[in-house]
Amino acid sequence: MDFKDIVKNNKSNVKSIIRLITKETNEDLEQEVYIKVWKNSEKYKEQGAFKSWVNTIAKNVSKDYLRSVQKRNQDSLVDDEEIMNNVRDKKSTPELRLISNDRQKRITEAINTLKPKFKEVVMLCEIYGYTYEDAAFKLKCPVGTIKSRLYNAKKELAVLLKDLL
Repeated sequence: MDFKDIVKNNKSNVKSIIRLITKETNEDLEQEVYIKVWKNSEKYKEQGAFKSWVNTIAKNVSKDYLRSVQKRNQDSLVDDEEIMNNVRDKKSTPELRLISNDRQKRITEAINTLKPKFKEVVMLCEIYGYTYEDAAFKLKCPVGTIKSRLYNAKKELAVLLKDLL
């Protein structure tokens, strides 16, 4: 069977399996499935249906992807307070450190008063340094939603912290 035919005959099943397991459409995973099919085609034993073999590869690739995403998320989880406490000014006099610590504490308190959806976007984009696209992927929402939430969060923070600005 020609490789193009393999892709054509299995495309909808592979897409459906990936979407079912990962809850997203992911063309990279589809490509990975076909690469594995191509690399391991000599290992296929004609004991079962070829389509079932391809579907099994799609399931395994999807599950591996979920495991890697979960591992990355666990590795990146750090207490928000800890991150905020590590954000420091470069100035080092005791008076400036005291003012800076007070300022930092007020900013942290202001962020903590935001609605949860605003707080998570501020933390991701402004503290962790995520791009809009990365934050949108992580929160499973459109990039425009991330921009809007960040804009509204900054507006609220500006009101809460107007004496610091």
